[in-house]
Amino acid sequence: MQAGSGGATSGKRIPSLLFCSLLSMAGLVGCGHFQPHAHSYVYVSAREVYLRDRVAAVSNRVALVKNGARLEVLEQGHRFDQVRTQDGKVGWLMDHLVIDERQYDAYQHLAMQHAQDPVVATAQLRDDLYLHLTPGRQTDHFYLVAGNSHVALLERASIPHIVPGAVPAQAAAAGQKTPAEIPMEDWWLVRDNNGDTGWLLGSRVDVDIPDAIGEYAEGQRMVADYPLATVTDDGRAPREEARANRHGHRAGRKADREGHAPGAGTAVGADASASNSGTQATATTPRQMTEYLVLLAQPKSGLPYDFDQIRVFTWSLNHHRYETAYRLRGFEGFLPVTITHESVNGLQYPAFTLRIAGEGGSVIDPATGIAHPVAPRTVSFRMEGNIIRRTGADQSPIETRKEGQGDPAAAGKTGKAHKHRR
Repeated sequence: MQAGSGGATSGKRIPSLLFCSLLSMAGLVGCGHFQPHAHSYVYVSAREVYLRDRVAAVSNRVALVKNGARLEVLEQGHRFDQVRTQDGKVGWLMDHLVIDERQYDAYQHLAMQHAQDPVVATAQLRDDLYLHLTPGRQTDHFYLVAGNSHVALLERASIPHIVPGAVPAQAAAAGQKTPAEIPMEDWWLVRDNNGDTGWLLGSRVDVDIPDAIGEYAEGQRMVADYPLATVTDDGRAPREEARANRHGHRAGRKADREGHAPGAGTAVGADASASNSGTQATATTPRQMTEYLVLLAQPKSGLPYDFDQIRVFTWSLNHHRYETAYRLRGFEGFLPVTITHESVNGLQYPAFTLRIAGEGGSVIDPATGIAHPVAPRTVSFRMEGNIIRRTGADQSPIETRKEGQGDPAAAGKTGKAHKHRR
């Protein structure tokens, strides 16, 4: 009986255990239904690429995805990823044609980090270029900017240009090649019209410089230009007009002495000058002409400063052309430049402030490639008409190189810098 009762008890327990197991499984399924499924995404870094229906020598095209597209990863292989587009199309593509979420977040952080940086200049791309996460030809790239697009330049960096077969920087440090002999190349941190931010090779962009002042480069590289003021040119030359009026008045007095009425064969004023010279005065339309501060540097990469010359171009109302009102060269300057206004006796004048190197010169940070002064100075100037005056607290002489002395890195070998007072 005990055995029978034990068997009966066991028979009753089996359905109960089975029921509990089913409840547990249902609970697990239910809990799994509410747990978020972990998704990973990649972003297309190529210009455009086709998704394929399988990984094989012969496959069919499924969809065309373009630069920047966000794709959901379904399966990761050795060299290929199976992904799904936002409209639900599934296919395979090579993993070197995309960047992962970590790299994408790094680009977003770079854009936020430099969102408020001042624009030091604008430039136009010569051809299609990728934005790199850090300076370098072999670094991660993502966004593709179309050729002829204009971008804002934010910061410059100089890094070694290691070409195939060249001695790397580590070997140079060991004495196989001096660092001065290592070729350098400039990279610019830029922001495009969409707000995308990254680094571009400097030799592939052209800085936007007005044609009217670009012809005054004199073999130097114009780094940036900044509008300072505008003047109205009505097309007349004040001095020539005054000279013509004096000539006309003399002719009129002579006619009076000879007993001739003005106008009876004798022109008066500006008309006299026009008739005597065989020309006819014509009316001109007034033009608004901009006056500029221009930064210049030597036409080569890897300089330990951003610019070493400034020129202020003002517009001549007498000659109807740009003329140099002020020029300073041979120092070491760094971007950005600040453009402001100063009030003197109730009048507003354009002003600008430069950051330059003091004693100790400048160096390039090997980690970032960005040049900075060892002992920075801040010097200011004010433009009053076509006169440039030093202002601000720093009135000390500006250390400059001698004419033809060349790069400041060689200043200690070729001669000492001299003081140039402005």
